Amino acid sequence: MKNVIRWLMVLLVLTLSLTGCVTHYPADPYGTLDRVSGGVLRVGTIHNEPYVSITEGEPTGEEVRLVEEFADTLGARIEWTTASEEHLVTEMEHGQLDLLIGGMTMDTEWQKKVGLTRPYKETVNAYGETEKHVMAVVNGENAFLLELDQFLQSSGGQS
Repeated sequence: MKNVIRWLMVLLVLTLSLTGCVTHYPADPYGTLDRVSGGVLRVGTIHNEPYVSITEGEPTGEEVRLVEEFADTLGARIEWTTASEEHLVTEMEHGQLDLLIGGMTMDTEWQKKVGLTRPYKETVNAYGETEKHVMAVVNGENAFLLELDQFLQSSGGQS
């Protein structure tokens, strides 16, 4: 009987000590969701109509509209950056951007360097192939990614 009580006590102590070690998941190692909420959402844009159109002034297009609506849900203002894909991915890897848009698909060559949303829209290209559209975030920023995914799924991602 003493052994049973001893084992129950050990199990109770282990259980209580482990519950103090649990963190909230999903988590953002760099705190993107917390920093952006009520702050600034830094978005890289790649010219690729009709998703993103870069002319004089602010970018426009289907994905720009979605990002503006997403930023509104977070109470964030947007800081736009326009450049080549390679430059923007490098900026994202160095923590200078939170989100990257421009008609990317699941097959993007950058998928090993960035985190991708779930596909939010499907289109058919000129070759009759289905393309699944995504947006990119900093690798590992899972709370931010989940928030964006939920927004895109609820909005239907359609213009």
